[in-house]
Amino acid sequence: MVACTQDTSLVEEQGSEGPRKVKITTTVNMVSDLVRQIGGENIEVVEIMGPGVDPHLYKASANDVNKLQKADAIFHVGLLLEGKLEEVLGKLKAGGKPVYAVTKNINTSRLLKPDEFEGHFDPHIWFDVPLWKETVDVVVAGLSQLDPEHKVDYEANGNSTKTRMDELHQWAEMKVAEIPVEKRILVTSHDAYNYFGRAYGFKVVGLQGISTVSEAGLADRTKLVDFIKAQKVKAIFVETTVSPEAIKAIAADAGVTVGGELFSDAMGERGQMEGELDLGTYEGMIRHNLTIIVNALR
Repeated sequence: MVACTQDTSLVEEQGSEGPRKVKITTTVNMVSDLVRQIGGENIEVVEIMGPGVDPHLYKASANDVNKLQKADAIFHVGLLLEGKLEEVLGKLKAGGKPVYAVTKNINTSRLLKPDEFEGHFDPHIWFDVPLWKETVDVVVAGLSQLDPEHKVDYEANGNSTKTRMDELHQWAEMKVAEIPVEKRILVTSHDAYNYFGRAYGFKVVGLQGISTVSEAGLADRTKLVDFIKAQKVKAIFVETTVSPEAIKAIAADAGVTVGGELFSDAMGERGQMEGELDLGTYEGMIRHNLTIIVNALR
């Protein structure tokens, strides 16, 4: 009964410019971009964590909780990516707020479960483009339930989003082919790229584990320096959401260059252009990362 009342109010409540937009609150900006692509002009997105923010460590402020409470619905990654925010999301969902983990329908057989993540799945699925494509239907269904009047629009936008992801994946495969297989070694600050490695044939080594909560010790650093030297790795990479100092020190000790800065747990600012790429979009993030990696390792 509550859901029906809410759905009707979204359609009937009108202001000076017609029916009000569906108010969506998102956690990280990969989800924000996904929801905007599908929701189009029918929705209004408020984001909790912007560019450069590490979701593993993020603690919700009173203002954040207010944004979540005022939303018609909340979309987040799930798989414990949002760390300390998970408890807040759980309480809101238990209280009747529509809260959607975009990963909820992905078959767990396709998820990675590394030992260092203590029995949990690796949440960084967006770096495997076909896997991230599987989140589209969750958003389409959630928005359609909230705003059935525009269901056809959401479904059409969802199909268009899937098509663009297919094209992005094909581009990624062609771009990666520029690097010999034996040179496909990606060394970064933390293990955010395991799905990327599986999808595009890279051996991925992170200084920290999957979550940035734990810090790497001296033994970890020494081991990584030895690995880089032994494998003759040409360049290693820093991330926008992790302090670069440890990777820079390792690069100096190993005698390699820092190949560039990659997006990992957050994208860039919306409208932040790099040539024709908007680094505040999912496609811009993927193309930026792959171009940086290929140019440094090729």
